[in-house]
Amino acid sequence: MPVEITWWGHATCTIADADIRVLTDPLFARRLAHLRRRRGALPTPDAWRADVALVSHLHSDHLHIPSLARLAPGTRLLVPRGAPRAVPGLRRLTRLRLTEMAPGDETTVGDLRVRAVSARHDGRRLPVGRHHSPALGYVVEGEARTYFAGDTGLFESMAEEVGQVDVAVLPVGGWGPYLGEGHLDAGRAAEALARLAPRSAVPVHYGTYWPIGMDAVRPHEFHAPGEEFVRLAAERAPDVVVHRLAHGESVRPEVRR
Repeated sequence: MPVEITWWGHATCTIADADIRVLTDPLFARRLAHLRRRRGALPTPDAWRADVALVSHLHSDHLHIPSLARLAPGTRLLVPRGAPRAVPGLRRLTRLRLTEMAPGDETTVGDLRVRAVSARHDGRRLPVGRHHSPALGYVVEGEARTYFAGDTGLFESMAEEVGQVDVAVLPVGGWGPYLGEGHLDAGRAAEALARLAPRSAVPVHYGTYWPIGMDAVRPHEFHAPGEEFVRLAAERAPDVVVHRLAHGESVRPEVRR
């Protein structure tokens, strides 16, 4: 069956390919510290179904232990190398089959091949201390080649490391109005699209979680990155079809044959 991508909010997607369900950075919380889910209903239990879950880095909005605990026993879980040491809660998820990954590592799940690639982002659990784990992106290859970027800034070797892909799932915002180094905003994501040259793209990581209190100040700054990415992608990568999904919406993008 064709590849299908469903966006559940933030960086959480289901990539269904070759009869395998891949779940990215699972986050099924109504509230996370100072963040509250402001757009899209909480995903239904159907969103928890996965054969393999990918964790891109250790920040708690990408590696969320309570959300991972909802996965069915036996689910494969790919995490950055060193993550169990840095996040002790991972070691309690004994029902899951955990594999540590570093850039260049590959593993197979059924007929899918999953390859870890570099990301330019802070890989620490907290913004202090030593770097024990890399931040990662993943290329999922089955009927299609899908790049899930996780959270990353632009870097020189991005296109070379990722290779040719059909679909790019790119972060275009964050959970606050200002993005520092190691992030893609709408403009940098459009530049990444121009470098990667996939057939299609899905923008994620915007408009879901906002800091408490800021929804009454400048709410447009949280949902605007999706629209801005569509506009800038049309200028910088006009041959790429951009699918801006609503929360819970799915798309079956065209792939190369």
